[in-house]
Amino acid sequence: MADGLYASCAEVLSLSQSIKDDLEAVLDPETGFAPRMRQICDDQLEELEEEAGSRRGLADEIDLLRLEANTWGLLQALLPARKTEPPNTQTARDLLLENPYTPTSTLAQAIIQASPLFSELIVVRDWLHETAPPPPLPEATTGYWKFTKHTILQGLRTGHANKDGLVLEMDPDAVNRGDGAGLAADDASYEKSLLQALYGYVRAGRLDDAVEVSRRAHQPWRAASIRGSLLFQWKALSTEKKPEDDEDEDDLETWSGNRNRRLWKATCVRAALSPSLNDQERLLFASLAPTTQTAPLLKASSRTWEDHLWADISVICEDKASRELSRLTPGSFWEGGVEAVDKGFSEAPKAQRIQEEEAWQREVVTSLEKLKSVNVTEGQPASHPYHYSQLLIILDRSDQLLESFSERLQNDAYDENNFEYSAMCRFFAHLCLFLQMIDIPVPPMATQVILESYLEVLEEAGQRDLIALYAGALGDNAVERYAAFLVSLALSADYNERQLALTRANEHGLNVERVAIVTAERTIEKSFSILPTLNEPLPSIINLQPPASEAETFLLRSIEWTTYMDSTYEVALEQATVILRYFLGAGRVQVAQSLLPLLPVELSSISDPEEIATEYLHYRQFFVIWETIEKVVECQSEESTFMAQGTGATREAKAAWLAEYRGLIDQVYDQIVKLLTTEWLIADFESTDLDRRKRQLVRIRQIYIPELILRLHHTLHSSRKLIPENLKRALELANVVADSRYRLYEDFMNDGGRTLAEYLGAVRQAVLAGLENGGSDPFRVVAGL
Repeated sequence: MADGLYASCAEVLSLSQSIKDDLEAVLDPETGFAPRMRQICDDQLEELEEEAGSRRGLADEIDLLRLEANTWGLLQALLPARKTEPPNTQTARDLLLENPYTPTSTLAQAIIQASPLFSELIVVRDWLHETAPPPPLPEATTGYWKFTKHTILQGLRTGHANKDGLVLEMDPDAVNRGDGAGLAADDASYEKSLLQALYGYVRAGRLDDAVEVSRRAHQPWRAASIRGSLLFQWKALSTEKKPEDDEDEDDLETWSGNRNRRLWKATCVRAALSPSLNDQERLLFASLAPTTQTAPLLKASSRTWEDHLWADISVICEDKASRELSRLTPGSFWEGGVEAVDKGFSEAPKAQRIQEEEAWQREVVTSLEKLKSVNVTEGQPASHPYHYSQLLIILDRSDQLLESFSERLQNDAYDENNFEYSAMCRFFAHLCLFLQMIDIPVPPMATQVILESYLEVLEEAGQRDLIALYAGALGDNAVERYAAFLVSLALSADYNERQLALTRANEHGLNVERVAIVTAERTIEKSFSILPTLNEPLPSIINLQPPASEAETFLLRSIEWTTYMDSTYEVALEQATVILRYFLGAGRVQVAQSLLPLLPVELSSISDPEEIATEYLHYRQFFVIWETIEKVVECQSEESTFMAQGTGATREAKAAWLAEYRGLIDQVYDQIVKLLTTEWLIADFESTDLDRRKRQLVRIRQIYIPELILRLHHTLHSSRKLIPENLKRALELANVVADSRYRLYEDFMNDGGRTLAEYLGAVRQAVLAGLENGGSDPFRVVAGL
């Protein structure tokens, strides 16, 4: 399916939703929703038919599109009448009471309008006429049975008349007298093709064309037979209101149609049932007078599902009209003559009429339901989704239709890789939305399943721009579904593409803030389902770590969804702490640091909720220290440069470097001691729901408190020759660690991290370093002696 088809359907949907409060516009026969959808299918059909010669395997796709176009045509034909109040019209009995000379066609129209189901069946029959395949055109002929005529004359001239078993007369009934005489082969072939063409025209409702073809074939009696199906009409006698300047006087005074249609119909039925006529002739008469008597012949000749439907509906409509007209015979001049007018008629009780109408409706439904399993010899079977859809649309069972398709989707009845699956999802998704627009109830769960399936089709087709439009139709589930789509973008969309996709939510009535928040939450949930848990021993952060993995990057970028708008900054703050908590707990300091450039500076000024704001500031405090440590290490590495230069380095340069080195050490000392002597990442948790967060904070302290202590100690210890007082500060740091107010020693008691023994070993080395310049008092350094 061309990508343009998705966009075209979305454009029609968007346009129709913008005018959904105008029911008349949505149901407009030319510019409404269904006609536009049908036109899209027709346009695509033209493209595919042009490609059919150069591409194989398009026949099924073309057939499917044609069925979809026809189904949209059926919806447009039926739904406007179902959604609008019928006009107030007189009944056929009222017309006759007012004017017993009311023409039969006017009475028939009144009968149709009095029954909603009858009116719909007429509409369906017209739709079947419109969608019927074009009839095969018979070859042109220059005369009536010219080959037979030539052969007969030749036989008379030569004295061998009837030698070939041909008819001796040229009247239309010559071949039906039962004597075995027939036509010349060419004439017989032409007659057969003519009858097939005429049946095709009748099947397509093109009676005028059938009449014209009969006349061109030099068979005016066939034209007369076909015109006999028209009801008697005489506008001058009708009580219908006529538009001004619509008819001239000649038209009003001229009558048309068949005044003796009942006799004509009985003759057609008798001809259709006559075994002396050939099959094509009988079929033509049966199609002109579809009744319960001729129905078997029509059904036997039906090749497609549409043919079966047309045969059933034609019989139902003809029998209904005939039965109702026969009841009006006592009061109608054209049906019963002068005696009927003089006598008049008595109307059956209303309750009886209602009961009869209901019984007839049940008969209609029973008859049409048999089409669910009818066998066909051409085209798609009765079980095809579009045929099933058309039948249930005619029966006004759209809820059953949607639930049935939804159930098939849930049972994986379709191959998702087949083009038919995407086509059916597209049709049913738009059908759901169309019915919703015109306030026809649809089953909520079925609608959700169908729209979800179509959203998956759009995602698979790469139609990202259209997701928001259809997700917005999911009602309460719209935000979750569109968020799921945004999550599915993963790392394939950059920052700007993500922002654009989020903006589209607003264009289609979704709450952008909710979408952003839910998307971020679902991204974090998905990330944690992939990333390893933090239940393992504490990680080492000494060794060089690899760059962020895809899963880690996915988690990092989850913060983007809540940083596009300042209205979601509070949520972004909480999510930032969740992300930092995980990465720091996993020992991924560099990855955690890479989150900071993604965060708005405004997060630091948020104070509510207090515990989250405090936790975030504690992380910022830690990263400032970590950056200072890195600066100390970098500055310390420059010492080797001065050593290599020897006397080449100027005294001023060395002094400047040493001052910088001393300043950085002082800075990191103050920062770390401040962190150690405050309640860094310590909070009171009253709710048991926060136990997980508490465990994570304890884990982070157990990783980084010992690490910061050891790093500070080694920094002070290694700088003692250049800055002698640092050795004293290294030893004094042990007092901070041992202070029961801060209980820092407890953070060394864990599995896998830095141990207290490791720190005490480092302290021992500092004590020994105090004896380097002589003396035996290990506390001389601390005392400042």
